[in-house]
Amino acid sequence: MRCKPKRSQPIPGQGWPFALVLLLVLLLAGCQTLPPEPPDEDKAAIDRMLVLIDERLDVAPVVAQAKWNSGAPIEAPEREAEILDQVGEDAEAAGVDADFARRFFDKQFEASKQIQRRLHHEWLQEGRSPFADPPDLAEEVRPVLDRLTPQLIDSLAEMQRIADVEGAGRYLEQRAAELVQDDFDGEPRDVAITPLRERFAP
Repeated sequence: MRCKPKRSQPIPGQGWPFALVLLLVLLLAGCQTLPPEPPDEDKAAIDRMLVLIDERLDVAPVVAQAKWNSGAPIEAPEREAEILDQVGEDAEAAGVDADFARRFFDKQFEASKQIQRRLHHEWLQEGRSPFADPPDLAEEVRPVLDRLTPQLIDSLAEMQRIADVEGAGRYLEQRAAELVQDDFDGEPRDVAITPLRERFAP
């Protein structure tokens, strides 16, 4: 009579159970090494700021059209200086560092002018004629900018509050690519968020 060979006892850790356990361990280890994210409230504040930046940049093509028709220069240093002085005062009243606010708005001006310059260059190359129904800067454009300015200052107060929150800088970079227009390879966007990028924790 032949004896049946004894069935080998499973060695702990062999086979699928071990593979699943190993996979779970690796996943848990991966979760532990994921970079931290800011709280949801701070994420929402960053999103609001980026949406406002996008709204302001969205005005640039309209300004470019008006200046194309009128022949007015894109640079307006006196007007910008006047706005920056008022921004500094309003920022201090809102509890925002005046230098931070002035630098932020200076970069918004530069980002807008980047778009305007690029559009004027394109139109010049095309030999574009004046626009048929150009917007009125005083009546149509400035009211929009005047509405956005205090909203941006209020948002700067939030940005100042969460600047040192861990993960805020990474979240800013990620969401900027999604919420702020990428005209001209994203160069104006990069300029516009530079003051926030410099101030935020990574």
